[in-house]
Amino acid sequence: MESDRIYAAVKEHYSQSALRSDQRSGYRRTVAQSFGYTEEELGGVPDQSNLGLSCGNPLAIASLREGETVIDIGSGAGFDVFLAAKKVGATGRAIGVDMNKDMLALAEKNKARSGAAANVSFVESRITGIDLGDGIADCVVSNCVVNLVPEAEKQLVFDEMFRLLRPGGRVAVSDILAVKPLPEALRASAAAYVGCVAGASLVGAYEGYLKCAGFKDVLFQDAHHDLNIYRDAPSYADGPQDRRNGITSCCESRDDAEEVKMACCTPTSGQGGNGPNPDELALDLGEVDLNEFLASYKIYAVKP
Repeated sequence: MESDRIYAAVKEHYSQSALRSDQRSGYRRTVAQSFGYTEEELGGVPDQSNLGLSCGNPLAIASLREGETVIDIGSGAGFDVFLAAKKVGATGRAIGVDMNKDMLALAEKNKARSGAAANVSFVESRITGIDLGDGIADCVVSNCVVNLVPEAEKQLVFDEMFRLLRPGGRVAVSDILAVKPLPEALRASAAAYVGCVAGASLVGAYEGYLKCAGFKDVLFQDAHHDLNIYRDAPSYADGPQDRRNGITSCCESRDDAEEVKMACCTPTSGQGGNGPNPDELALDLGEVDLNEFLASYKIYAVKP
């Protein structure tokens, strides 16, 4: 897929996710717990900051300390930012970076809902060229976002991480990586791309990006999460009744209020169509066993 098509698909998909943030609470919670978030963490942030888009918990390996500055690259609705802010405290800073206006608007609403202190802020920017100064962070985190960047531009993301960190700073990333080449039909799927599947780099390539940027002490750990949750979990169903009725898309016939259907099915941000959604991802994947081709990794590295 060419870069312009990738960015358009990613923007549309995540705008839809932001605008549907008050739905799918059961699915969102299931995904977060499957990838390592605790009940305490989920209960300590606004519900609509967790959109079920995680593939791990980067804060589990970030070792954040009081007074530090942490930057979340691809921060979405602010889930990891709000959790990080609690760890760095009032004397620290938690900064979220995202290119999607709808996500940023939701993040600001979540900040107001949470009563988050002035140590939380959000910046609109692509993660290939971030509008923040050099050497301002102690830690950079990211959660299932780098694999959304076109392959030809991925090195820029790691270069930005390196630039933003102070000497001795570290990177803590959760991401989906390919353990062997994906089938061509899957790589060409827009739904699989925005679903964090088709854009996954091979483990060796990802390590090469980090080392080329200048990082040392690069560590990769397979978290052994079951990635078929993306294929199998009902994306829009909120509970057992929806699942029994076979409802997996808000655009199907159902008894919801009309405004709920409009929030799901109306194009956003001037884009045409509804954009890829998890149901389309499940359709494109068919019976593909994601665990055969992909794995969820915890990645850690240090800036010398």
